[in-house]
Amino acid sequence: MTTSLPERAGRRCHNVLNSIAATLYFSPDLGRELAAIGIKDSNGAYFATRAAAMGAVGPGTVTATFYNFSHELVAEHVPAVWLTASPETVLAARESAIDATLRRLLGEEVIASEEVAEAAELGLRAAEACTRSARPLYAAHADLPVPDAPHLALYHAATLLREHRGDGHLAALLDAELDPVEALVSHTATGRGMTPKWALGTRGWPRTDWEAAVVRLRERGLLDPEGELELTEAGVALRKEIEARTDRLDRAPYEHLGAAGVERLTELAKKPLLTAFAAGAYPEGMIGKG
Repeated sequence: MTTSLPERAGRRCHNVLNSIAATLYFSPDLGRELAAIGIKDSNGAYFATRAAAMGAVGPGTVTATFYNFSHELVAEHVPAVWLTASPETVLAARESAIDATLRRLLGEEVIASEEVAEAAELGLRAAEACTRSARPLYAAHADLPVPDAPHLALYHAATLLREHRGDGHLAALLDAELDPVEALVSHTATGRGMTPKWALGTRGWPRTDWEAAVVRLRERGLLDPEGELELTEAGVALRKEIEARTDRLDRAPYEHLGAAGVERLTELAKKPLLTAFAAGAYPEGMIGKG
């Protein structure tokens, strides 16, 4: 299908918005807000925060929609987390954490700027074209009310667009026949994913599962047969096709916004993102191969 957008324009816009949305999950403000309602474990806080829009779901739903987490890790925290705090309580705490995080990282001048308000308007306009079918995390968040404050509305729009693309990305991974650990290993091998240390430390997989996935990817000719975690030409081509397929599944919101709108939204969102980076929004050493 033809597109009116420049190549990868939607992906570039998503990458900026996704990075803004992801600041919450590394924020001490989130830990503080969740601890205040009784959720003190960092894994439990993550699962509750991201899954709460779906209601008091069980571990199977979280594992299915999050994809690359060990089901055993998920089941340690879900559904027990809902006995500590209801999804509604978690969502309220999450909004407080988002507000505190953005104010701390961006400062009041950026928060109150016309640029943030314009970015929120454009992001929400793009999200008008997102679709619920077969997109459970997006669909759940689409049922939440849009916050009144522009910086919170921008975060809400970024989350809608993040989860919409993410749901489609899982379909692309399934089509590529990459299981959760193979998806992690191959993404790490691109140099743009989490390091093995971060992946193993946050996703709940034992080292033996990681090493077994490496073997399977090598048998498929996707990883270099030597010791280095390097993609072969076939591996590079597969990861590129996965992203291209994800682009195709995610083109509707950006087509709806139009080329000029996508360019403007990307430009507007870059300023708060760079400000957040400079303020230490992300931990060092998270991305890469080693």
